[in-house]
Amino acid sequence: MRNLHGLVSFTEAAAAGSFTAAAAKLNLTPAAVSKNVARLEDQLGVRLFNRSTRQVRLTAEGEMFRTRTAPALRALDEAVAEVSHARGGAVGQVRLSVGISFGRQYLLPLLPAIVAAHPELQIDVSLDNRPVDMLAEGFDIAIRGGVIEESSLVARRIARLPLVLVASPEYLSGRGVPAAPEDLAAHDLLGARLPGGGEIAWRFRKSGRRGSFQMPLTARLWLSDPEALLGLTLDHAGIAQVGLHHAMPHLRAKRLKVLLSERHEAGERDIVLHYPHRSYLAPRVRVTVDALLAGLASNRDLHAKPDQLPQVFLA
Repeated sequence: MRNLHGLVSFTEAAAAGSFTAAAAKLNLTPAAVSKNVARLEDQLGVRLFNRSTRQVRLTAEGEMFRTRTAPALRALDEAVAEVSHARGGAVGQVRLSVGISFGRQYLLPLLPAIVAAHPELQIDVSLDNRPVDMLAEGFDIAIRGGVIEESSLVARRIARLPLVLVASPEYLSGRGVPAAPEDLAAHDLLGARLPGGGEIAWRFRKSGRRGSFQMPLTARLWLSDPEALLGLTLDHAGIAQVGLHHAMPHLRAKRLKVLLSERHEAGERDIVLHYPHRSYLAPRVRVTVDALLAGLASNRDLHAKPDQLPQVFLA
């Protein structure tokens, strides 16, 4: 192949739907990617993309060309990766996106050991609660709640994260401990919002009957950041529903108590690690993924269950 730069630029632009995103992945300028693709089109004598100001779309010829060239390019990637493995492997930068609170509490403590074990590896972490487009923004790994239905990504579950109701002992000593969900109407409640603006509901099991119900939440304060919500609870501002994994250090330190554990329906949301779907993952990404999954799997707080909490944690 006389134009390998053009083929690589074409493949990345086709995957991302953008010359800009492909440029970020290849450490080139968008103009350089566009020029590489244009030269490839001149060489082939066909137009591979229909271009607009915001995106590029494959033509029928471009789609056929990608289908035919993908196996060869994948084989080339595998050959390069095998050589990299043979000489130590993990070389270069890994870009990682993770939510702020989870990243600070669980991911950042793992990173020094990973880079110490791989001296030629650099990890660039973006702490941000917003949804990210991994391909468009050039991330190699993203950790978020829930499963993204995207065929170009691999999703590896880290843990299932239950929710609990908590309050500080100081708040409870002044306001009393609620004995039933109905008692919450007399308390100061702290509500959580999703990044998109939706409210996170509080659900309870029905007393003496099967089934559950959602309690209308009249909160005095609403927050979209779980760390800030936990901070207000620790400041004795009221009762909040938080992830058990966030609350565990404070339960152990007796700064918080779990409320209505027999009636509150914990629910569960997944925390998931995503990376681009390829038949052979680059060694720099592979060692980072493997180390993160192993480190997070060994953290007991991430895998705690409300019905297994010791009595001292309960109000």
